Amino acid sequence: MKLKTPAPDAAAQVVPPKLIVPPKPVATLPAAVVPPAPVAPAAPATGSAAGTGTGTAGTGGAGPGSGGGIGSGVGPGTGSANGPGTGGGPGANYPPTPTQFFLPPLPAPASVKGYHLIAYFDVDEKGNAKLLGFNPSRDGDYNRKLRDVLMAMRFRPGVRADGTPVRDTVDIQFIF
Repeated sequence: MKLKTPAPDAAAQVVPPKLIVPPKPVATLPAAVVPPAPVAPAAPATGSAAGTGTGTAGTGGAGPGSGGGIGSGVGPGTGSANGPGTGGGPGANYPPTPTQFFLPPLPAPASVKGYHLIAYFDVDEKGNAKLLGFNPSRDGDYNRKLRDVLMAMRFRPGVRADGTPVRDTVDIQFIF
């Protein structure tokens, strides 16, 4: 059986598609940046530590400090330090911090998916860390690799509020 192809219609014309011209972008200038108005330093506080501080942060503060903070500091922070942060009251220590990002041995086996690693370190005043332990995964071979990486971790020592290095413990957590 032979198929016949239809004869082209003499009346049909090929119409080229219309070109679409994208609109020209409209240049917009950034809004003018207005610098914040300078804030005058707060007057020294008068009163006891029972919430009579002078505040410039919309609150009266809680203590003899100024700036609406809690404690004897200047600024909206907590404690005896200046500025918006958490100031150092007696006994406030800052924990040791790792000097590098913890990267587990890769590739991690499928058996550790969902595993939550918690490793504990004892860091002395010079930043020398001793691995106290970690919760093991279900994969014994991977645990040995983890131990090697954790033993190589380096830390900055913990410090008191005045910057004095102290011995402290810290934990590293990682979810696989």
